[in-house]
Amino acid sequence: MAKSATGRWVSRVGASGGGKAYKKTRPGNFYGALAVIVILGLVATIFARYDYQHPPKNPAGIAPKIGTTWFAGLSIQACGKTLPYLADDTALKGQGMYALANGVIKISPASAADSGNNATLAQFGNEYPGLLISTSQMNIPKNELGAANPKTSFTNGHTCPSGTPDAGKVGKVTYAYWTSFGKPAKITTNPATIKFTPEMRVAMGFEPVGVKLAPPTSKTNAAVLAASTTVTSTTIPTQVVTTTTVPSSATTTTIKSTTTTAPGG
Repeated sequence: MAKSATGRWVSRVGASGGGKAYKKTRPGNFYGALAVIVILGLVATIFARYDYQHPPKNPAGIAPKIGTTWFAGLSIQACGKTLPYLADDTALKGQGMYALANGVIKISPASAADSGNNATLAQFGNEYPGLLISTSQMNIPKNELGAANPKTSFTNGHTCPSGTPDAGKVGKVTYAYWTSFGKPAKITTNPATIKFTPEMRVAMGFEPVGVKLAPPTSKTNAAVLAASTTVTSTTIPTQVVTTTTVPSSATTTTIKSTTTTAPGG
């Protein structure tokens, strides 16, 4: 099929790269603008990659910061029974949160992983050997070495075992926390939403729907207060009083007396 006059003209223009007239009208800074765009794109990519590989540890300075020490109380219950305290795991140095005796949790951030908004109950579960807490599971280890314990491993939808007060009832993992005394408990199913505060009380459990979790015992509360008081008293800076002794100088002035004898007349 023969090409039309218009088709032949378009073909010639395309083959010539727009024609000489078009080339003459192309802006002189066209390639300069392209170069600037390419450079800006590369710079943006480099900075984005650096920010991704070097995230700020705690950009807003949110407490608890690295070097801070807080304490909280923890109680654990399942199927109507209060479970024993977690074993003391202070021998495992390096982590920022660990269990003390009598149900006390020490929050002392050591890195970005457990400082600021990352200082959560879920992060404590990550750092305690063998402890698994999530929105659907609660597995409590036998000891500080993290040995699994089938008798204290629970999953949503399972029934409470025989020999417990709630035997045969379907259970669900829930968490409760009290930010201060006298205030009602806040309930959640997600331990990652429980951010520690000083002297917070926390409970986690596997119970039938509608069963309220009990707060930590008075023994745990007393241990938390005692630990907090000890840290506060040992971190108060001692005021140093400097006494400056100014040497006294005594100046003795000797006044000579002159006797004048008037000549006799």
